[in-house]
Order: sequence, then C-alpha cells, then structure tokens
Amino acid sequence: MKLSRTALKEFLDEKVKEYNTPKFIESDPIQIPHLFQKKEDIEIAGFLTATIAWGNRKSILKNAEKLVRLMDMSPNDFIINHEERDLEDLEGFVHRTFNSTDLKYFVRSLKNIYIHHGGLENIFEKYSQHHTLQPAIHHFKNVFFELPHEKRTEKHVSDPLKNSAAKRINMFLRWMVRKNNTGVDFGIWKNLSPSLLSCPLDVHSGNVARKLGLLKRKMNDAKALSELDNNLRKMDKEDPVKYDYALFGLGVFEKGLF
Repeated sequence: MKLSRTALKEFLDEKVKEYNTPKFIESDPIQIPHLFQKKEDIEIAGFLTATIAWGNRKSILKNAEKLVRLMDMSPNDFIINHEERDLEDLEGFVHRTFNSTDLKYFVRSLKNIYIHHGGLENIFEKYSQHHTLQPAIHHFKNVFFELPHEKRTEKHVSDPLKNSAAKRINMFLRWMVRKNNTGVDFGIWKNLSPSLLSCPLDVHSGNVARKLGLLKRKMNDAKALSELDNNLRKMDKEDPVKYDYALFGLGVFEKGLF
C-alpha cells in the first residue's frame, strides 16, 4: 500500500481511533492489570503479564490470570511481604519457557526493586534519556538481575543494547506511561513522557509497517525499532506509540488487507 505521508497519517490516525478503545482490552493481555486499582498492583501485574506475553493469546491470558491468582489477587502485598516458604505456592507454574524457577526469581527481584530502588517507575525514570527509554531498559535489566540467579532466567528480560527490539517491555512501558484518554493504557507513570516510548515491535506490527513503507529493515530488532520510531515520531512526536494500535490492529484483525 503506497500512500503519501499525509494520506498515510490520516489512514493510521483513523485506525488508532478504531482500535484504541475499551473493546481492545477484551482480547488483549492488558486486561490482567485492568483487574486492579492500586498503582503498585497494576505495575506488578502488568510487568509479569507482559513478561509472558508471547505465543497463543488465550494461553497468555489464562496463565497471566493464574499468576495473579497465585498471588492472592494482591500482587504488591505478595511481592513485598512474601517469605521464601511462600514461593513454594508458585511451584509448577509454566508458560512456554518461563517456569517456576524464573517466576520465583522475578518475585524476589521485584521485592528488592520496591524495597531498595523505589519501585519500577523510579528505575526507568532514573535512567531515561531526553528522547528515548531504550537505554533505561538496559539499566533496568542490570538492576533486575543484581541478586543471585540462574543464568537461564536472564533471557526473559530483553536488552536493547544487545540489539533486541524488547517488544514486551516496550509494551509494558506503553501501558504505564501513555495517557489514559480512552480507558486502555493506564498513564500512571506521570514523570515520563509518552514521547519517549517505542513501539512494541513484533511480527504483526513489523509486517504492516513494511507494507506501509514505515520500515525497511527486514529483522525485528533494535535497529528496526529505531527506524520505526523515527518514522512514527514524524507523524506524532508527542505520542508516537499510539500507532501501535493501528499497526497491530491491521496486522491481527485485517489480515485480508495486509
């Protein structure tokens, strides 16, 4: 599909309006953090859900709901107040390659982050740069794995400085930072601007972006993400990641067109 820049922006703006609505929540992993009202519960449920958000969507939703139920539907209380014996309740959890060994470490690390680092938001704010959060993701990973852990667990947190598009963390950051104007994203991290966000680049959004001329690079990696970010910011520098709704919606729900 070849469109002029003006026509492309108009087309994608219309698709954003179509998909950036509460109806989007019904089939999306974001529905799990929407079960909660407290800021820290939303953050923790969102982070854990985003971490396992790959593969079959029904499986993602089922296992993400199981995760928060294992925490007695009080993620923050469980994280902050758990003792080692409480982690036995997590034994047997598995989503694809993310297993109970990984989950137990995630719980320990999140407790460390909330008690010793001021919480998830504080880390990303501390390491944010004036135009991007990608280096902050790298620093976050270093903090996240500062406790003793098995090497295998590191693969579940991506690093943009190792050329990862970091799709799941960028999705989590969209949920936390982007304004809650339509009832989908939360906008509970007030000190970070949506202008810093990067698109959660995956197979669907990548394929659509290429067909629209927004992306030339064939791999969905950090270099592709940078290219896509630059083109989306030309259309809306204050809220570039709103176009994630358009790209994802076109790729998943309008496959006949793309």
